[in-house]
Amino acid sequence: MAGISEVFHAHITGHAYPMHTHATWALLIVDRGMVRYDLHRHRRGALKQVVTLLPPHVPHNGCQVTPEGFRKRVLYLDSSLLDDGLAGLAVDRPSIDDPVLRHRIHLLHLSLARPGDELEAESRLALVTERLRRHLERRFEPGSTVEDPCLAERLRDLLDARFTEGVSLREASGVLHAHPAHLVRTFGRRFGMSPHQYLIGRRVDLARGMLLDGVPPRAVAASTGFYDQSHFTRHFTKVIGTSPGRYARSGPPAEPAGTPVRETRKRPGRRSPAGALPRAGGDSSPARAVGRVGLEPTTNGLKVRT
Repeated sequence: MAGISEVFHAHITGHAYPMHTHATWALLIVDRGMVRYDLHRHRRGALKQVVTLLPPHVPHNGCQVTPEGFRKRVLYLDSSLLDDGLAGLAVDRPSIDDPVLRHRIHLLHLSLARPGDELEAESRLALVTERLRRHLERRFEPGSTVEDPCLAERLRDLLDARFTEGVSLREASGVLHAHPAHLVRTFGRRFGMSPHQYLIGRRVDLARGMLLDGVPPRAVAASTGFYDQSHFTRHFTKVIGTSPGRYARSGPPAEPAGTPVRETRKRPGRRSPAGALPRAGGDSSPARAVGRVGLEPTTNGLKVRT
């Protein structure tokens, strides 16, 4: 992913890192144990509850404190995300006690481990680097920005036009001339979801119709923009509450050719950003397809096909 040169997860026991440097920023969280290290002639420690940011080209070492060692996760970030000119500030304050930031880094690691969720990872990375920059500059409130009331709608339109092939946050930022983190925040405030959640919802909504038309799940996954069938199944189940195969089997049998199509009229309403249709009934029982529903534009509004 652009901006991240390496992702490193490790459980270290019986090894001490000698003095060394990195050409990139090292963003470290410790999941178990503690790390003792020297940075710029000062003894430091990396604890489980804090975030550690080591600047590029500054010598440091590292060793375990207890016999059990330590478990760590590291992101190596290049200067396109954090300018090397901020290195001096990081030398003075490598430890950041910020539970929100640490949780965001944890979620970023999870999204990076899932192929096909690049837009989610990009969005999380944008918010993480923005918060890191505020800590380094001791600027804890968002800078003043000119709000564009149509920005969220413009991003939604871009996602609508590209939801099967996908669009990266960096590309959307260039097209819409807005900072990536600002795009994510604006979209979330307007629609109550992230751009990635909206994109997945649109794909799942398309997939529902294809499944009820008898298209095999593997072909549906390939046609709707998911990375593979596993990626499709995971997101479909999360949104709908049942697997694609079960959803397809729960629908009505295909009608013979020539069967009349019942039609009703429905007044057009506001377009929902949710993508996927809500589960009928509002209960917690597994979702079940009750029929093939499609919306077709007409001169007078929308025609509902059941």
